Amino acid sequence: MFSQINSAISSFVWGPPMLAVFLGTGLFLSAKTGFFQIFGFKTWFGETIFAAFRGRKAGKKANDGSISQLGALFSALAACLGTGNIVGVATALFSGGPGAVLWMCVSALLGMMTCCCENILGIKYRVRDSLGRLVGGPMYYIERGLGMGGLAKVYALLLVGASLGMGNMTQANSVAQGAAGFGISGTVCGIFLFAAVVISVSGGLERISRLSQALIPALSAAFVLACFAVILTNIENLVPSIKLVFKEAFTLKAVSGFGMAKAARYGISRGVFSNEAGLGSSAIIHSSANCEKPAEQGMWGILEVFIDTVFMCTVTAAAILSSGVMGKNPSLNGVELCSAVFESVFGRAGAYFLDICICLFAFATLIAWSYYGKTGAEYLFGTGSGKIYNLIYAVCAFAGCMLKLESVWSISDTLNGLMAVPNIFALILLSKEATEEIKNQKKYTIFKKTVL
Repeated sequence: MFSQINSAISSFVWGPPMLAVFLGTGLFLSAKTGFFQIFGFKTWFGETIFAAFRGRKAGKKANDGSISQLGALFSALAACLGTGNIVGVATALFSGGPGAVLWMCVSALLGMMTCCCENILGIKYRVRDSLGRLVGGPMYYIERGLGMGGLAKVYALLLVGASLGMGNMTQANSVAQGAAGFGISGTVCGIFLFAAVVISVSGGLERISRLSQALIPALSAAFVLACFAVILTNIENLVPSIKLVFKEAFTLKAVSGFGMAKAARYGISRGVFSNEAGLGSSAIIHSSANCEKPAEQGMWGILEVFIDTVFMCTVTAAAILSSGVMGKNPSLNGVELCSAVFESVFGRAGAYFLDICICLFAFATLIAWSYYGKTGAEYLFGTGSGKIYNLIYAVCAFAGCMLKLESVWSISDTLNGLMAVPNIFALILLSKEATEEIKNQKKYTIFKKTVL
């Protein structure tokens, strides 16, 4: 009975109506800002990644309980980059066909403004807790912006549940599966992961930020370079693959059996699931960033979604499609498909490389999600609950390496999706405040260029 109820709820939160709400919210916020993510590209790109290269304060943290803007970016990327960008892309292509890639990018394009506005509201309504730390996120802008403390607690409760399941146990299970490729047992992996989690999370967001900045850029670069090697090895297939993506994205009934309906369904859902725009989770980390204006951190949210989905997921998809592996063996899906793609170029070393990537990406996600859940627990039960939550989180990581998690996957997926309901409700009601910050930022940028 419970599984049937969970299945029904999951079908709703990740079904076509709710996916339309995700897209509609992104479209609504994009329209209110004049599609800033497109026409303001020079502004937000210059104020984020270029600012970091120029050595401006993007990489600096203040001694006020904050982390750097660059640290916030990589910590948020650690939470969303991972198995979804590798295995998830393969699953989307298997279920929705090549056209899913284009719809994935469409959802990301609109999701950029959703994530942007989440970050803006997170900064605007953040507070200092009893320990002097800057904390924020959906529960704070729901409570302080809308005056709905009860709904804020509902969000925090869903966040804690999703963190222990989707953010923890399922990621730990992915680490264990990757480690199994090297002959490491689940027990040994669980003990190691328990210790690693305790050490990592005990240092709070500052330690998580340092780990993310050390791990994510190098790991992402290695994975992208491997994908480019696959693409270049099969360069003759790249243009035909791109043509196939556009053809099947808009063909009502493709010869392949996929067509527009399946492409849109699986592409949009994979895009939303990958970058988490609409769930409000990344705003929790971005709310602790060292910034003066809310719109500044909003622009880092745009960059986050761009890197996660438009870039990483597209590169992964290009490698899979250009390799020709799907055409030779259409039954391959998920990890098996990705392994076959890398093995086609690197031999057995490609499969080992993929196992390492999955392990490290999943570990980074697990560590970053610990902060999400801890923030939710402390919102509900006070700052004293943080240490208890960290211990529970480490135990769940150990259990995730040992158990079969079919039911955990299902329940966690539902809780993850349900987080979007109160968050999107708040985004729409507070949209004027969020979009006004973007408009003010535009005026400030023009003034800075012409006067300063």
